[in-house]
Amino acid sequence: MSYSAIIAKIDEELSNLREVRKLLAQSGKLGSTTQLLAATKAAKKTSKRTLSPEARARIAAAQKKRWAAIKKANKK
Repeated sequence: MSYSAIIAKIDEELSNLREVRKLLAQSGKLGSTTQLLAATKAAKKTSKRTLSPEARARIAAAQKKRWAAIKKANKK
């Protein structure tokens, strides 16, 4: 396949995508690009997850157990 054929296919696909975007924008399902970006950023923002003190203690105990097993294996 030649470069010109590849470029023609890409141009055709871009044209199709622009038409679909235009139709969506006209139907009200898609606003301006800035509205779309704002909605995307808002969707990505999540609250920071925190661990309870009990969960932290369980994780620390499990890690200490793993370290002890490794230390014991290295002494042999």
